[in-house]
Amino acid sequence: MAYRAHVIISGTPEQAQEVKAALMGKLDTLGLNEEIEVREATGLTPRSVTMASRGVEAVVYPEVVHYAGLTPAAAELIAEEHLLKGRPVQDLFFEEHPAEPLDAPSAKEVRVVLRNVGTINPESIDDYIAEDGYAALGKALTEMTPAEVLEVLKTSGLRGRGGAGFPTWLKWSFARAAVSDEKYVVCNGDEGDPGAFMNRRVLEGDPHAVIEGMAIAAYVVGAQEGYFYVRAEYPIAIRTLRLAIEQARDYGLLGKNIFGTDFSFDLEVRMGAGAFVCGEETALMQSIEGKRGQPRTRPPFPATSGLWGKPTNINNVETYANVPQILLQGGEWFASMGTEKSKGTKTFAIAGKVKRTGLIEVPLGITVREIVYDVGGGVLDSRPFKAVQTGGPLGGCIPEKHLDLPVDYESLASVGSAMGSGGFIVMDDLTCMVDMARFFMEFAQEESCGKCVPCRVGTRQMLEILESICAGTGKPGDIEALEKLGASVTQGSLCGLGQGAPNPVLSMILNFRNEYERHIYDHKCDAKVCRALIEFTIDPPTCIGCTRCARNCPVDAIAGKAREAHVIDPEICIRCGICAEVCPVDAVFVE
Repeated sequence: MAYRAHVIISGTPEQAQEVKAALMGKLDTLGLNEEIEVREATGLTPRSVTMASRGVEAVVYPEVVHYAGLTPAAAELIAEEHLLKGRPVQDLFFEEHPAEPLDAPSAKEVRVVLRNVGTINPESIDDYIAEDGYAALGKALTEMTPAEVLEVLKTSGLRGRGGAGFPTWLKWSFARAAVSDEKYVVCNGDEGDPGAFMNRRVLEGDPHAVIEGMAIAAYVVGAQEGYFYVRAEYPIAIRTLRLAIEQARDYGLLGKNIFGTDFSFDLEVRMGAGAFVCGEETALMQSIEGKRGQPRTRPPFPATSGLWGKPTNINNVETYANVPQILLQGGEWFASMGTEKSKGTKTFAIAGKVKRTGLIEVPLGITVREIVYDVGGGVLDSRPFKAVQTGGPLGGCIPEKHLDLPVDYESLASVGSAMGSGGFIVMDDLTCMVDMARFFMEFAQEESCGKCVPCRVGTRQMLEILESICAGTGKPGDIEALEKLGASVTQGSLCGLGQGAPNPVLSMILNFRNEYERHIYDHKCDAKVCRALIEFTIDPPTCIGCTRCARNCPVDAIAGKAREAHVIDPEICIRCGICAEVCPVDAVFVE
């Protein structure tokens, strides 16, 4: 069907779907539904680092009119004014003629995993096939032996993108070498890091790439069954994935005798209940088997004894999504990006105090400075950069002195941080590093499965010390106690959760020890975050006696007559900050 106009809607899935539904409903009312094509780019587009800051966007082609910050009501207005009457709604413009196409990445980005996200319809297998989809699987099955596929992966230097960075070809070769009548391939889509959504976007925006990567892995290791393990909090990803699996079966790309060969492989989706520990591969397998998600000792490793005691290969979403392009483009192509030991690209969810938040994909070896300032647009409100947390709640912080540090597995480890699955949280000078350490430790402690004592008890003890420091009751020796406990928890814990839980605390002590000392010895939080260590005061010459602060104080801690300077009683004040918010002349200060 020939359309006279096309509308491409982008943004977070829930909001984008609301806007799309409103637009299509209005077009139907106006009798334009057969003239205008409306498509939704599920998830964020490849230019996504800016997208998350703009809300729902739409581009109307062929005029290339770019709208931003859309609501359902705004979509209906666009339908009536622009698409019916030909009058673009200028109040909703982002820019009338973008300097670059909507789906173009920033100059520092290179799209491999995200190459199709936002540019194809994830619910259409035909769209994926049109972009060379399943060509790599066909090539592997009809032109290559499993050993040849492994050699290409070895040349590429692809390492597991779930955090550990283990060579993919080597992991696959272990499972291939295991002798068994049954083998399994598993995709870890459990992604539980706060603020992380890399795997979610790929599953929502390009599910067939992951399916194809898993099928190639199954061919190499000799598996006939596979499982997607995706947390139930990702309903759109699960729905999209299940639809993609059904489409692949209908096209003969899953099931029996794929591409006319004797290779058969099929997939099933299993939902996790949201336990962070199930991101650990042995706990994940326990969950798939219907047991409580707790890690077990290794060895034996999953490659020799995994699901139901059978050899199992486990990689995460991003690792599998890389494989089809590596087979099509060649191992040397992938190895040409990145560093000597860290090849290719990496997706990151950039968040925190940065101007442009969202999902990015950059070559490994790019510096922290380039990600923060060139891709992320710099620190929010142009405040001074303080640190960035990489590796999620089990990673470490990188201070300003390491802004020019290359982002690769070895470099991050050298400063006490980690790659992790791709979290990248930017912090400014108003961030309290003690409070931040408390936040990550609280998360790790809550998510501990409790199976081993070092993690169950050690994280609780570390959290209690951090809470006391933030509450103003820290005492000499607390820093040393945290360091000692951190070492014990790291060395004694059974799985990666406990082994990594102390990392944020220890790296923040290493780089910001003075903040801990200020909290303990001077009872001061210089970032003015820890409530017990700050005090609200009113500047008498500035105060106009409007009484707004007194009238809005929830505990009646402010006294004063109308048109006279007011006073805050520090003994009653709960440091909620409402007085500072309502003061019309900024007379309230935090000390």
